[in-house]
Amino acid sequence: MNRILLLLILTFSAPLTFGQVSRPEKKDSSKPFILGLIDEVHSKELGEKRILNIYLPEGYSKKDTVRYPVIYLLDGSADEDFIHVVGLVQFNSFEWINQVPKSIVVGIATVDRRRDFTFPTSIEEDQKRYPTTGHSDKFITFLETELQPFIEKKYKTNSSKTIIGQSLGGLLTAEILFKKPTLFNKYVIISPSLWWDNGSLLDHKLKFLEGGITQQTDVYIGVGKEGLTPTAIPRVMEVDANLLAEKLKETKSKSINVYFDYLPQVDHATIMHQAVSNSFRLLYPKVRKE
Repeated sequence: MNRILLLLILTFSAPLTFGQVSRPEKKDSSKPFILGLIDEVHSKELGEKRILNIYLPEGYSKKDTVRYPVIYLLDGSADEDFIHVVGLVQFNSFEWINQVPKSIVVGIATVDRRRDFTFPTSIEEDQKRYPTTGHSDKFITFLETELQPFIEKKYKTNSSKTIIGQSLGGLLTAEILFKKPTLFNKYVIISPSLWWDNGSLLDHKLKFLEGGITQQTDVYIGVGKEGLTPTAIPRVMEVDANLLAEKLKETKSKSINVYFDYLPQVDHATIMHQAVSNSFRLLYPKVRKE
């Protein structure tokens, strides 16, 4: 009787035992989606390493002879404007759109915007509130003597160089245009903080007026419905941006094309994406095929 009972127990427990054997899990086939490269350059001028986010266009190869325009993007950290601006560059360079030539994008990650993007101010309140400000001269030297040579040596670039800056980045971009216009071929100036130092940059003399500049330079100035600036003396962002455009046009230089773009449907916080998209349409006009 005991033997029969034991056999019955073994018979019915065996399927349960084998049923609990763990099956091997399927391997996870997912893998990272790589948008670009993270590079870095040591700057003696700034006394620090700067992180660069690099986008290389489809088909980029060290083995061929093709060379590409470079778009330098201020506020180019991954959590700033790098990803969505790269998306616009890629989209506009698709063969079926062909608005923008395939380009390398260099996103310059931010460290201290007020330090890097502003020149010294005479406003005492701003000096106290923002003690690190006023060193754009060092950042411009970094761009000219360190960053551009680094990119041109390491990557396959041609002579076309664009800079994109918004807000304080737009102020810096405008300052470069005033003081060292040949540093870039195309300037995308968005919602520039021209209120800095009570708008003194607008009184600065343009290098274009000195003559001798033959490089073709295209300038896009975009501004949204932004209103009053954060200054003791009230200024209006839209008015300042328009004054900048008019000042550039008044040079009557054959070497400079200026496009002013007012976007009333966006504000200071939302303008960047739409303005960059518009700038590509204006700075890279399509040639109609006959």
